Parts: sequence; structure tokens; C-alpha cells
Amino acid sequence: MTTPTPAERSAGQHPARPRTPADIRRWRRYLADERAEAAVYRDLAGRRTGEERDILLALAAAEGRHEQHWLDLLGDDVGRPLPGDLRTRLLGWLARRFGGVFVLALAQRAEARSEYAEEADATAAMAADEQIHEEVVRGLATRGRNRLSGTFRAAVFGANDGLVSNLALVLGIGASGASQQTVLLTGLAGLLAGALSMGAGEFISIRSQRELLEASTPAPSAARALPHLDVDANELALVYRARGMAVDDAQAHADTVLARLAAAGTTSGATEADLHASHAAEEAAGVAGEDDDLETHGTAWGAAISSFCFFASGAVIPVVPYLFGLHGTTAVVVASALVGVALLATGAVTGLLSGTSPLSRAVRQLAIGFGAAAVTYVLGLAFGTTVS
Repeated sequence: MTTPTPAERSAGQHPARPRTPADIRRWRRYLADERAEAAVYRDLAGRRTGEERDILLALAAAEGRHEQHWLDLLGDDVGRPLPGDLRTRLLGWLARRFGGVFVLALAQRAEARSEYAEEADATAAMAADEQIHEEVVRGLATRGRNRLSGTFRAAVFGANDGLVSNLALVLGIGASGASQQTVLLTGLAGLLAGALSMGAGEFISIRSQRELLEASTPAPSAARALPHLDVDANELALVYRARGMAVDDAQAHADTVLARLAAAGTTSGATEADLHASHAAEEAAGVAGEDDDLETHGTAWGAAISSFCFFASGAVIPVVPYLFGLHGTTAVVVASALVGVALLATGAVTGLLSGTSPLSRAVRQLAIGFGAAAVTYVLGLAFGTTVS
């Protein structure tokens, strides 16, 4: 088989060899996948408004151009429509019913799996499109990740802390030879104490972070004083320099702000944003700056409640066998199995949302959790042997 030249690939032609039945099957599969991917983006766009909707519809249109490429190659051999691959169909089902950052994260991984870079019958432009599509979807998914990152971080950390710490506690006490009632009470006490501690810790952490951000926000009274500053002295430049702006840049930005306020002839145009040295750069880049920081960290109550609930939901799992009257080795095995499944699930979700492999994150989560539990279990065995 002759390798196509760059010009032939760009034109989507490969005249050096005739088409084969294997080519037709492969092209039909690509056609089905492009149709399914375009449908996914249209379904996601249907659940959004504004800029995100326009971006998703543009992605669907791009997949439509790829679809036309395979239609042109197939000609009369297009045959009956085929379904897309299983992963794309599952993605479409999720997009129609849920949307959200989880589906965008899956779409990001799907774009990363494109075969066009190695496909002789795909154009170079198509291969480049798929690479750029991954970055576009990554950007959309990042917006969603930022919106939920504060509460989600507390939820994931809370659930995993509950799973690992209470499994370690229960196995350690159980291995020491304590009765089933003692292990159960210990597990429930660990659940409550840990959930309260996690909730309080998250509340203090997020509230403290917000207070630090608020402490850096210019005072409204200072903004109201701006129109009355001596234009020649222009001490506003000192504010910008104190916030890290270079001397010349600070002077130029201060001149611009004061000129605008003077032209307005009123104090109503002065805002706290005028005192931010980085405001002009943020405005030019379309970045919300401080508001994004607050959004990313989430609310203190939201993080605290999420952390409490998810720690409790994780910590109750190791206790379940003892709630049903199991004890000894049977309870240990059942508790470990239940926690193992939960660790795999939380690890996979974390990997998915972070854009990495769900499998590797799930295995890592399982190894860390079981490693910590194994240490306390061995210590419990040693302690029980010593006491007896």
C-alpha cells in the first residue's frame, strides 16, 4: 500500500490504490461515528444557552463536514446507516438525559481517541480538527469543573476519608478481638466524629479563604474618592504599583482611569474595579478574576454540608456488615469488599472529571485505601495478641 502524499491527504484522495471491502467497512464506521458525535454535540447544545450553545453547535457542524467527507468517498457504497460505536452511543444517551460536566469530560476523552492522525484516507485538516475539538471540549468542561470544584472537592475528599478512615478503624478494632457490639459502636462513633470534623474543617477553610480574598478587595469609599484626586499628582498610580504593576504601566493605567472619570463628570462611574491593577488585563482577557476565585472555592456552607454528608456516606459502608450482625473474618471480608467497590467508583469519577484515565485513578484509590486499612488491621492483630 502506497503512502499518500500530504497534498493527497489534504484533498482527501488516495489514487494510488483502489478501494477494498475493508476500506468501505472502515469508512462506513467512521461515517457512523461522525454522525453519532454530531448528535451528541447537538443534544448538549439543546441543554445550554448563549455562548456554550453556539460553541457546541459549531462542533456539530464540524463533525458534519467530516461526515460529508466519508459520504463522498463511499459514493454508492454508503449502504444502510450503521450505529456509532458503543461508547459514542452511551455518550449520546447521557447527553440527552443529563448533560453537564460529566458528559463533557467523556466527550473530551472521546475526542482524544481520534484515529484520523493515522488514517490515510482522512485529510490532514480532519485530523487537526479532532485535536482542536479536544481542546474546545476541554475548555467547556473546565468551566463546569470550576463551577463545582469547591463542593466537589469537599465531597470526594469527604467520601474517601470516610471510607478509608472508618474501614481502618473498624478493622483495627475488630482484629484486636473486640466484640461485634464494640466494633459497631466504634464505627458509628468514628462516623459521627469524622463527619463533624470534616464539615467544620471545610467550613473554616472556605470561609477563611473568602475572608482573605475579601481583605484584598478595595474599599468602596476609596473608589468614591477617585474623581477628586489631583490629576497632576495622580496618586492612583501608587495603588497600582503597590499591587505589583510596573511604574510606567501604573502611570498609564491611572491616567486612563482618571481621564475617563473626568470626562464622565460624575462619581457614579468609579468602582472598586478601578483600583485593581490587574483589572484592565482581566477585562481584556474576559476573565472575571476575583469572582472566579470565589466561585472556584465554593460556598463555606455548601462545602461543609457536602463534606459532612459524603464523609458519613463513606464511613457508614465499613459499618454495614456489623449493622447486620456479622462478625469476625466474615465481617472483615464483606466490609473490605464494599469499601473496595466504593473506592473504585470514587477514583473513577475523580479521574473522569480531571480528564485522566478513570481506571488508573480507581486502582490508585483502591491501593491507597487498602494499604492504610491493612496497616491498622495488622496493628489490631498485634494488639489483640499482646492483650491475650
